[in-house]
Amino acid sequence: MLDILLPKLHREGQKFLVISLIVTFILMLVSKFLGLFGIVITIWIFYFFRDPKRFPIKDNNYLVSPADGMICQISDNVQGPKEFSLENEKFIKVSIFMNVFDCHVNRFPIDCKVDEVFYKPGEYLNASLDDASLNNERNLIKITSTLKDKIVVTQVAGLVARRIVSYCNNTDEYKQGQSFGIIRFGSRVDLFFSNKFEILVRKGQTVTGGESLLAKRKI
Repeated sequence: MLDILLPKLHREGQKFLVISLIVTFILMLVSKFLGLFGIVITIWIFYFFRDPKRFPIKDNNYLVSPADGMICQISDNVQGPKEFSLENEKFIKVSIFMNVFDCHVNRFPIDCKVDEVFYKPGEYLNASLDDASLNNERNLIKITSTLKDKIVVTQVAGLVARRIVSYCNNTDEYKQGQSFGIIRFGSRVDLFFSNKFEILVRKGQTVTGGESLLAKRKI
């Protein structure tokens, strides 16, 4: 219960929380109403940057969700990201939209090794729109699973998001459900994987990063 009420704070949120606490203290000196407003904002900032412990299935025959949020798009037979010269290969793409109340920590869907990281500047369209995957600021991460699956995870900035944080590097190895970054204030994550997997989710479904099963390897 304590972990639910007071989850771990992600390191990216520490400075925002300190600033909010200072501003709230000043507002309380001016007005009780403004002080109350500051308290509400401070609580929201704390929970926005929460980094709760997650419990993945620990089975590389499954892909777990890389983010908390709502499945906003499922497409099959799509071109792979051209940033990795994968435009001539076909993938299944699952997109997850994170609103400002979702946990924004991003996680790897499977045990893997990072092959390449590519950051691309762009626009700040509403992350729930299909065009966001192509036009918005984004950070693409190409990984290879321990079972040799070629997968791309893309962090996409949103209408409010102005900061994509990724702390993984080439050749780094990660476990399923392990965090690799965070996006601040409303965004989206796209997951590209081959048709060796079958989809286990539907559009509009709410998923939990590091735990919800997105796809299962076909027998």
